[in-house]
Amino acid sequence: MAVREIRVCSLGELIDGLTPSEPDPSTGRRRDTGVYRGEPDAREPLLTSLDALGTREGGAPHAKADLEEHILRNFARYSRPYLDAPPASEWELLASAQHHGVPTRLLDWSYSPLVAAHFATRHLRGGDAARDCAVWRLDWQAVHRCFDLPPLALLVDDLETLFDAEPGHERRDGRFTPWACFAGRHPRDFACMIEPSTIDARIAAQRGTFTLCSDRTRPFDAFLEAHGLGGALTKYVLPADVTGRVRDQLDLVGMDERGLFPDLDGVAAELRRYYS
Repeated sequence: MAVREIRVCSLGELIDGLTPSEPDPSTGRRRDTGVYRGEPDAREPLLTSLDALGTREGGAPHAKADLEEHILRNFARYSRPYLDAPPASEWELLASAQHHGVPTRLLDWSYSPLVAAHFATRHLRGGDAARDCAVWRLDWQAVHRCFDLPPLALLVDDLETLFDAEPGHERRDGRFTPWACFAGRHPRDFACMIEPSTIDARIAAQRGTFTLCSDRTRPFDAFLEAHGLGGALTKYVLPADVTGRVRDQLDLVGMDERGLFPDLDGVAAELRRYYS
């Protein structure tokens, strides 16, 4: 099944489209179970920061994927003086690297579509954008079902035993580590959602979560489509002529840098964008 694409022209239309038409029979609530990601260019595929490394200089996506292990090793080497406490595991080290902007194979998502809409529109300057932007929705539970994973978002510690029951899986020290993942030492393709530890207030404010994929050679949407999971993705496209209005609606409801980056940098970023 292909990825669905739906055009929406306001924040209200986006929320209406994401609200289940019928209440959940067990809870009586109309709560969507997806996660969301905002992209400033609706034409672009779902690239991780590792996928996109070098593309700003005209390079091709995925061209620097082999640097993944070197990048994380250097983060481990140089980050220690600035961390309040050492990461509890190597997977937490990877999550911390992603959170601080280091290129990794993790892809950021949020439980809030408003947070995703903020990241899709935050670079607008003085009116409407020149291109469509997008809010992607992922049905992560469908992804877990396809890859025979638990019907719960995985905690970072769960990754170490992700393939415990699968024969022929070689792991260093009996654990599935990022280094094993980088080397392709997993018995099969997979994608999963990870609940990161609350490293700082930003992750909590942004309701953040990550996806991890075994494949670093193609965009996440292409990987899912290749496994018959295109239907787990929906792309809500905000046309260029309405994105300025949607950005103003987000500011109206307080979905801005000051709330999502709860520190002085967030205050400064909100003022800089708002008065541009």
